Amino acid sequence: MPLVAAMLVPGSPLPMLRPDNPPWQPLVQGFAQARERLAASQPEVLLLYSTQWIAVLDQLWQTRAHLQGLHVDENWYEFGDLPFDLRVDTALAEACVEGTRALGVNAKGVDYDGFPLDTGTIVACRMLDPEGRLPIVLAANNLYHDWAQTKRLGAMAAEQAERAGKRYAVIGIGGLSGTVFRHEISIEDDHFATPADDALNQQLFAALARGNESGLEAECAAYAGAARADMGLKHLAFVLGAMGNRGFGTEVLGYGPVWGSGAAVIDFTGAGLAQGI
Repeated sequence: MPLVAAMLVPGSPLPMLRPDNPPWQPLVQGFAQARERLAASQPEVLLLYSTQWIAVLDQLWQTRAHLQGLHVDENWYEFGDLPFDLRVDTALAEACVEGTRALGVNAKGVDYDGFPLDTGTIVACRMLDPEGRLPIVLAANNLYHDWAQTKRLGAMAAEQAERAGKRYAVIGIGGLSGTVFRHEISIEDDHFATPADDALNQQLFAALARGNESGLEAECAAYAGAARADMGLKHLAFVLGAMGNRGFGTEVLGYGPVWGSGAAVIDFTGAGLAQGI
């Protein structure tokens, strides 16, 4: 069964919690377009990789069937709480645990009540699937895994979804340029921390729009270093791994600053994606 959609989305809760704030409205509108496109592609499961779910010793996969609770973001708690109610495709998640081990990487499933789900996962699920209709498979961001290892994990997760006969979408959750304001700001005046960050983000968009041509990964690595990109842009590595050698272009559905850092909703498009089929 096909990969039907691939996207990068930001994990900051601010646009979701304050959608009325003018600098964040392009991201809110981008999420709305992405939500419509995702629904039209009719996936049966979402493969998620969030830079905000941090792992150290092992590669973790969420294997609890039902995740429900109230999350308080450690940075933006004054803007509001984050309730969540999500379902996990446990069979596919367990297959990913075994698939990770087959790559020679230690892996564990996480299955306990009250697990502290990360902000990015909650934001992505609420903005892309607000009614919680789609089950998810959620991979942690192991701090010791580099771009190449993360890309292999994305490829493995896609392979497991295809073996299971699932129509799947892959969603990388994370930010772009990583410089944030270290002081209080009026949110109505939010802007990029430096003009250079905005320029670097635009260069990344241009590279992605050209698709998987030779040199893309080198451009991404150079960007990640210069822009201090969120976790080295590993959420993009996971998505590219899941896409394999499919041809693609990209469309930036929404872009803007979030407390000085860069954020964008990006849709991967092209003949390599069986959207709506």
